[in-house]
Amino acid sequence: MRILLINSEYPPVGGGASNASANIASYWVEEGHDVTVITAHYQGFPQNKVENGVRVIRIPAGRKKLDRSGPFEQLVFMFAAMWHMWRLTLNWTPDVSVAFFGVPSGPAALLLKWWKGVPYIVSLRGSDVPGFRSYDFAVYHWFLAPLIKLIWRQASEVIANSEGLRGLATNFDPTVPIQVISNGVNSNQFHVSIRQWEPPVLLTVGRLVHQKGIDVLFRGLASLKEMDWKLMVVGDGKDRNQLEMLTTKLEIHDRVEFVGWQPRDALIDYYQAANLYVHPSHDEGMSNAILEAMACGLPVLATDVSGNIEVILDGKTGMLIPPGDSHSLRQVLKELLIDPERRRAFGTAGRERVVHSYSWEQTSQQYIEVFLGINKVPKVNKVRGYYPE
Repeated sequence: MRILLINSEYPPVGGGASNASANIASYWVEEGHDVTVITAHYQGFPQNKVENGVRVIRIPAGRKKLDRSGPFEQLVFMFAAMWHMWRLTLNWTPDVSVAFFGVPSGPAALLLKWWKGVPYIVSLRGSDVPGFRSYDFAVYHWFLAPLIKLIWRQASEVIANSEGLRGLATNFDPTVPIQVISNGVNSNQFHVSIRQWEPPVLLTVGRLVHQKGIDVLFRGLASLKEMDWKLMVVGDGKDRNQLEMLTTKLEIHDRVEFVGWQPRDALIDYYQAANLYVHPSHDEGMSNAILEAMACGLPVLATDVSGNIEVILDGKTGMLIPPGDSHSLRQVLKELLIDPERRRAFGTAGRERVVHSYSWEQTSQQYIEVFLGINKVPKVNKVRGYYPE
């Protein structure tokens, strides 16, 4: 089967959706499928290269940072992807295309359907769903609503990565049936190592933006200065300076380490060095970082928002608290910091859960089953095709 995947982020550029698309694409190749990715170019990266068997075409889209992009850069990618998709498919026609994010990737998939009749799938990731992060994206979603509905309704299938995200999408457009295929984790890459459970070493991973609730974590920890703890913050974002100033104001700056953005291979060392993972986000689709932390045997303290509540078993693999509630966060932290055996038990149960229920192999195979259920997609076609230059 010939598969075209469109995503403005692809490793080492981007975050969770980038990681998800790469793992899924690599599995498709292992199964014998012909996979091409159109993604945004970043300085110094080759524009056309086979990576782990996947042909990755990086197109000029004004990308300025590895870990994040703004609305203008996403808009540029949307139009650039349509142009480069047209050039690519002059000599190579996929059997199906996958748009990671309805916007900005969807318009290129829609254009390909109209031009060559190629069916496409929309993979919803979070920020492309109206209602998600309304404090940041409400205006953009309002403006793009007609385009989003057109893209969803023309798709052969629309897939969300969590039940919560499906609910949000259904509220936006009840006419579109949406199924769920969750994220996965490579439990061989993210594995358990010998871990010291004392003293408490906390870890949080993610973009430093309001969505992730890092300020709530800082305020919760500020009232626990009498206890022994250290926090590592892995990630970068527009709120970093503001958050660093907050640690100084709260007088916890000497116990909080801002590590910055890290490539995925380096993340493992931080998961291994910690003994409690904290994820106080206000909104989630399905967090790759939580799955990775659990695969590494870490107990997880997170907010009870969509995605998180599907992965974490409250009181068994970790603890769930309301978003934005620094008091509840402080109370649960106070209990966990003095109870290393409870943290160890949560970590063991969490590892067992993700190994059994969340793998990229399962995720990727579910997508293949969706492809095979679409008319015009060949039932058997694993011969690698022509790669245009």
